[in-house]
Amino acid sequence: MNHTNSKLWTKNFIVLSSVNFTMTLIFFLLNATITLYAINEYHASTSQAGIIAGIFIIGSLLGRLFIGRSIHTKKVLMTWLLFFIITTLLYFTHFNVSFLILSRFLNGITVGVVTTVVSTSVVLSLPASRKGEGISYFAISTALATGIGPFIGMKMSQNGNFDMIFIFSVLLGIMNLIIALLIKFPATNITEIKIEKRLKVSGFIEPKVIPIAIIMFIMAFCFSGIVSYLNVYASEIGLIDTASFFFMVYTVFVLISRPFTGRIMDKKGANIIIYPALLIFGAGMFLLSSVTTGVSLLIAGALVALGFGNISSISQSIAISLAEPHRVGLATATFFIFYDLGNGFGPSIIGLLIPVTGYKGLYVILGFIILASVFLYHQLYGKNERNNKKQMIN
Repeated sequence: MNHTNSKLWTKNFIVLSSVNFTMTLIFFLLNATITLYAINEYHASTSQAGIIAGIFIIGSLLGRLFIGRSIHTKKVLMTWLLFFIITTLLYFTHFNVSFLILSRFLNGITVGVVTTVVSTSVVLSLPASRKGEGISYFAISTALATGIGPFIGMKMSQNGNFDMIFIFSVLLGIMNLIIALLIKFPATNITEIKIEKRLKVSGFIEPKVIPIAIIMFIMAFCFSGIVSYLNVYASEIGLIDTASFFFMVYTVFVLISRPFTGRIMDKKGANIIIYPALLIFGAGMFLLSSVTTGVSLLIAGALVALGFGNISSISQSIAISLAEPHRVGLATATFFIFYDLGNGFGPSIIGLLIPVTGYKGLYVILGFIILASVFLYHQLYGKNERNNKKQMIN
């Protein structure tokens, strides 16, 4: 095998991973603080604050749908990074709640477009023999941002005013625009996208990816129950101090495990990772439902990382492998649309369950949903992996 062709850590890969990290960090930083900002600065009701948080994800979904069928070039990325900076500056215009909702919507579109273009570019530039490993490394940038973004946001909102958060976001956007100048987009024959009929569903999503994307939707839905309600639950059981370390433990265990699981997938296929990861994620959720000490809470964080953290990156690898080269952009967009839907609708639906189940009961229910997904995954993908693996090697 030609060593040059199989190299992962190229300048392109590092720059694209950096852009993805900062965009995802901004996404989680803003999502963790925007509801408090809306209530404090605009005297928004809790329902309005929920809309302000959620409209961002709707914008992101539309952005992914729009860009998934387009040809991704450096000019496209630079243009949308510029739009991101402009829409982030809108947060400084203190008009009213309606304008804040519009700003969030437009900002969400830009983040959806940029992260889809970056993810697609990474996939197209990875050597075929190391795609699983490469996507696992790339996905670490998302995992790090998932833990660090809310942490920075909470610290900034406690120790300064909200304008600091927006200034920080704009500066990161400007930094992205500058480092994006270093990116070289892979030359790939993707002109066929242009000739697809505009009104066909397959012009906006990749149908082959839907089965594995359904699994990702369910996993993201369950994970959102931790992201959105862990602090409240931890406060209820007297472990609020330990809860702040939950996502740091999560991040560490994702960092440790993902490179190994990506390599194993490239050699042995996805099933050898996904089946155990589903069981481990379910076990983490059951443990979370019954924690009584800080140590058990952090062990739950490690199990969730080994479970959900690897399911998300390996599922993305599967999604990419199922698409034709000229439809990788659509495959990436489709995968993240389902991921965003799970993250977006999870908190509101789960919020309706909590008064009935309580937090302990909620995490038990989510644990059973994850375990049931073992059988669903087997039906949707697992039992056909041998056939699909041929596509992944090509």
